[in-house]
Amino acid sequence: MFKTGLLIVTFMLMSGCMLGPDYVRPEQALPADFAATNGWKEAEPAQADSNSWWQLYADETLAELLAELEQGNQNLAAAEAAWREASAALGGSRSALYPQLGAQAGDVRSQQGDDAISKNRNVQLGLSWQLDLWGEVRRKVEAGQARLEASAADWAALRLSQQSLLVQNYIQLRSLDQQLRITAANIQAYQRVLRISENRYQVGMVTRADVSQALTQLKSAEAQQLDLSSQRARVQHAVALLLGRPASGFTLAAADALPAMPSLPHNLPSSLLERRPDIAAAEQAVIAANAEIGVAKTAYFPTFSFSASGGYRADAWSGLVNMPNRFWSLGPQLDLRVFDAGARRAKLQQAEAAYDQQVARYRQTTLEAIAEVEDALVQLASLEQEQLLQAQALAAAKDALNLIENQYAAGMVDFLQVSNALTSAHSAERTLLALHTSRLTASVQLLSALGGGWQQP
Repeated sequence: MFKTGLLIVTFMLMSGCMLGPDYVRPEQALPADFAATNGWKEAEPAQADSNSWWQLYADETLAELLAELEQGNQNLAAAEAAWREASAALGGSRSALYPQLGAQAGDVRSQQGDDAISKNRNVQLGLSWQLDLWGEVRRKVEAGQARLEASAADWAALRLSQQSLLVQNYIQLRSLDQQLRITAANIQAYQRVLRISENRYQVGMVTRADVSQALTQLKSAEAQQLDLSSQRARVQHAVALLLGRPASGFTLAAADALPAMPSLPHNLPSSLLERRPDIAAAEQAVIAANAEIGVAKTAYFPTFSFSASGGYRADAWSGLVNMPNRFWSLGPQLDLRVFDAGARRAKLQQAEAAYDQQVARYRQTTLEAIAEVEDALVQLASLEQEQLLQAQALAAAKDALNLIENQYAAGMVDFLQVSNALTSAHSAERTLLALHTSRLTASVQLLSALGGGWQQP
């Protein structure tokens, strides 16, 4: 008995050993700074808490919609359930670190040939414990913990993606509101020109062609108004879907203006990439794969388990709990596979290859994150300059339109010049709105590429 106890103590002391490589973050060559801005440094990915980055757009309706998204979006509900699944799996892995205790009671009757029926009644307790000498269970726990963290990061990445999609849809909705406003103003302008043409035709100053051309422009604008209304309805349905609400019956009142344009800082440190949950998830996948290598290596070593059981066994329930009916067993057990035709080696090679895959994916995710930020920064800088120039073009087009309308009313120019001036002014206004919408959308993409906002984590 003393030797058995000494052996158990020895095994427990040995259980501090863990086979397999300890995790080291894969090396990733990154530029010292970005071409689009200065002040960047090498990133160290780590998941950061989400923040209310959409507050930068100063739109109360948008903030209310995003609060509803958190509660109603079904994709987020599925991600939360996946996280709970990973958490439960981790708990299952941890349970293997501890002894297992079981109780059993039986009432068995049996007969062989013409022998009398035998009865066997028993009650017993059993204890079993597989000692984690080589760290197999602890490596599995390590892998499970990494998968849990990856699941949480995936959940955060999905939340950021759905938030970004909702903000972009909302911007598109408000842009359509402004397009409808512009189109309504254009219709009024076409109606005014049509009245002038009809008046001049009635006094014989122009031909019927002027009236027909003015009517054509008016009806085209009215048709465009119907198309824009249809587009707005479809975007509104997309917003309802993101909120987890039926598209039928869901409406958002039109707004007078687009959301505010966030103010972009001059310098964006690369530490902002630490906010990106997809990078965090990719790194956690590497950690899990690294731990699986350790699990595979433990297969080369013997497993040690300890079991103990005891109870009472007799042929009748009466008097069962008596010393003569008592039984017990106690002792360690060693199990070692001597030959498996290369199965363990193949398993280890499989684990190492899976680790290499995850490292490559982690590096690719980081590179894609850098490219997304670069693209958004370049696009924002370009769109800002385009918008400034287009605003000047719109001002010039409106001045030209006012002048030519007055000249046409006075009979100084023909209708073709009026038509061209109208088309140029309205096209310039729509282009300016499109550029503003694109800038807002690009800012959302930058915020998303930085993991939500550009404040330091």
